[in-house]
Amino acid sequence: MATNTDKTVLVVNCGSSSVKFAIVNPVDGRVFVSGIAEALTLDDARISWAFDGEAKTEQMLGSGADHARAIDFVVDTILAGHKDLLDSLVAVGHRIVSGGDLYSQPTLVDDSVEAGIEKCIPFAPLHNPAHLQGIRAARKVFPGIPHVCVFDTAFHQTMPEYAFRFAIPEKYYTENRIRRYGAHGTSHYYVAGEVCKEMGADPDNFNVITCHLGNGASISAVKNGKCIDTSMGLTPLDGLMMGTRSGSIDPSVIFFLCDNMGLTAQEVCKILNKESGLLGISGRTSDFRGITEGREQGDEKCALAFDMFCYRLAKFIASYYVPLGRVDAIVFTGGIGENSYRMRRRVMELLAPFGIKLDVEKNEAALVYKGGRGVISAPDSSCYVTVIPTNEELIIARLASEFAK
Repeated sequence: MATNTDKTVLVVNCGSSSVKFAIVNPVDGRVFVSGIAEALTLDDARISWAFDGEAKTEQMLGSGADHARAIDFVVDTILAGHKDLLDSLVAVGHRIVSGGDLYSQPTLVDDSVEAGIEKCIPFAPLHNPAHLQGIRAARKVFPGIPHVCVFDTAFHQTMPEYAFRFAIPEKYYTENRIRRYGAHGTSHYYVAGEVCKEMGADPDNFNVITCHLGNGASISAVKNGKCIDTSMGLTPLDGLMMGTRSGSIDPSVIFFLCDNMGLTAQEVCKILNKESGLLGISGRTSDFRGITEGREQGDEKCALAFDMFCYRLAKFIASYYVPLGRVDAIVFTGGIGENSYRMRRRVMELLAPFGIKLDVEKNEAALVYKGGRGVISAPDSSCYVTVIPTNEELIIARLASEFAK
């Protein structure tokens, strides 16, 4: 457990019905305790956690338990009897999906920052309200240490205007801030830096395409450490095909569904965010493991979902050769990116015209849940391709700790 010399950060990541939490040493990355509260506000609200080296514990939170209840439980129950761990906390780091174009750096929380996050709710309507609940609950429980917001959109604020603007009348940008913001920026930032170190490259002369692939998925073009393009747009709905999100789609589909099917805008929003993507195509599951299993069993819909996912990802990667000019590395991360060797194999097959070649054995061995990671490209590949587990909690902890006194 923590010692008196440990300085730790509580990392909080609130989703619409969940709270992920971890206490992390920002220097060496050691995680002292981590867990997740799930199904919040529902009858089966529950929380599970594990201390370093110990088995996981799970407990019901009670019907209707909310984000505040979950954070109170972390302090009053999970950390009860661990005064040394509580005393080691020097900051609380909050992951925020969207800061719009208001925030380009980690930011110390105050009432004006809370108001700014609230202003950005239209850009992340499922996430930002939950983030605010988490911030307010944590500030109440830990009033004496700094609370720091780390914005997923911050890393993408270096995109040039021709990359982030939409081709719509200017007033909608100047008056309503409708533009491309991106997401998963903390993950893209982390793995871009890690692959640069892995290759021993000069960070000021290094181009990489980072692929964060999970239930939510996005891809970024990173030139000399700065993002110059990314796939998600105004909200996390745009870009790649995802677990339940459609990704990029002809806007006329929305008009068609409203005008010809009699659906409301809210109903179409639900379809595109909650019922599409892998789930919509397979009719079976949003989990890529289930898609792969169904494909192996001969399920044609799962096979189509798999093919669509790989094809669209390969197209996005290929398109980023334009802004980068030269691609030194491609990184796969996130739950799908780290563990689906079949997906990686197919994507690299589609990228063969670019001279990218796969080392089949290394690719199949690079399953992060089995401890594998690292380079998966062949020695004569035109581009270095690697698998790197993301670690957003460590980055948030490090950035938040910089505000500690």
